[in-house]
Amino acid sequence: MAAKPRFHNDAVAAPDTGPAPGPSSVDRKHPVDETLPPLKMFTSGLQHVAAMYAGVVAPPMIVGPAVGLTAKETAFLMGASLFTAGIATLLQTLGFWRIGARLPFVNGVSFAGVTPMVAIGKDRGHDGIAVIFGAIIVASLLGFLLAPYFCKLVRFFPPVVTGTVITLIGVSLLPVAFNWSQGGNAKAADYGSTTNITMAAVTLVIVLALRKLLRGFLQQISILLGLVIGTLIAIPVGITDFGALGDADPIGFPTPFHFGAPQFEIAAIVSMSIVMLVCMTESTADMLALGKIVDRPADERTIEGGLRADTLGSAISPLFNGFMCSAFAQNIGLVAMTKVRSRFVVAAGGGILIVLGLVPVAASVIALVPLPVLGGAGIVLFGSVAASGIQTLAAAALEKGENALIVAAAVGVGLIPIAAPEFYHAFPEDLLVVLDSGISTGCVVAIVLNLAFNHLGRKPDAEAPERDGDRPVAAPVGAH
Repeated sequence: MAAKPRFHNDAVAAPDTGPAPGPSSVDRKHPVDETLPPLKMFTSGLQHVAAMYAGVVAPPMIVGPAVGLTAKETAFLMGASLFTAGIATLLQTLGFWRIGARLPFVNGVSFAGVTPMVAIGKDRGHDGIAVIFGAIIVASLLGFLLAPYFCKLVRFFPPVVTGTVITLIGVSLLPVAFNWSQGGNAKAADYGSTTNITMAAVTLVIVLALRKLLRGFLQQISILLGLVIGTLIAIPVGITDFGALGDADPIGFPTPFHFGAPQFEIAAIVSMSIVMLVCMTESTADMLALGKIVDRPADERTIEGGLRADTLGSAISPLFNGFMCSAFAQNIGLVAMTKVRSRFVVAAGGGILIVLGLVPVAASVIALVPLPVLGGAGIVLFGSVAASGIQTLAAAALEKGENALIVAAAVGVGLIPIAAPEFYHAFPEDLLVVLDSGISTGCVVAIVLNLAFNHLGRKPDAEAPERDGDRPVAAPVGAH
């Protein structure tokens, strides 16, 4: 088999098959490490910010009122969350020492922590926020120490497991897009109105048309263009809210410990430590998915660096009044769709997030995008993630052994929180942190069943060839 051209950072040189190849095949950088022209870097980074903005500001919008903060204080939390998401994203993409996955990996406020944070701080005002921040700091530092050991779980993620988890990531995100398409607020009078859903459908059609008709760089930023066009159409329709733009301050720094020094309560620390384990599990799955998409499979060292960046970013976040940070799977869909694999593009997005956190009036411009418009684009983004998972499953030899059964059971369990949100209502609240995450439960089921069917009782490799579905995920992958 002829040797494939290798990038400059491969540890093993390609076999000598003749005259030395030119610099174009040996010395060129991997697409993940390439830098783009400034304009492309900025617009592609802005596209990532547009895709994640709603996900970053939603948790503080929920937690702030629940603990008793005023509207102005809640807006402060939102700006702080944008600022700290930018810091965490830079840690992931640029990194230093052994911190950072150095992949186009976006970090932001984790939804997994919303329910326990509301339970911890409900109606306690600034004291409730201080207890939440104290618990996040301790849980994050524990996660940082655990990262070198947690990353070794990568060997339990062969294609039959990773394909299942990636598919669940995409499918789990689709209800978010559907909710946005209806308006985002189930209590609003126009929630699910024909206007909102039609606007989402129009945006979806625009994005698909732009992907079909445009070429080159314009095709790569078709999501951003679709959001801009959809927002312009939404203005005469009457669903674009300019109120936030008028009320925003021109500049504002997230003052350290704005709500007081962190407080430490054992019950809160235990609760947020469980959330951290859930976030680490989901981040591991996200890194494996992203590594597959960008053709740089995530090995143990990559995952260790990514988990350290996650946990360090989360430990720093409360200093600037932000919450726990973890991977944003919707941006993986954006990478899959646009084929822009440069981590420096996402780093540019991290820089934009920091600016938005420091300049609230700039953040409010991004907030002009109506949720129905974002929902229409989100259907394509999140569907792209699920499609990547199906592509991975295609290489998992489902016709062999019990691989199809593993996928069936894991996907079935993973879909429970989506298809039947009240399924676990009688379970203890602490367990709901894990059970309400279809990604986490599906991942655990896939790992356990893969061990049961493909490892326990298996003959040595010399007697029984390795199944495709049990091949380590870090093995080289074919052309995409």
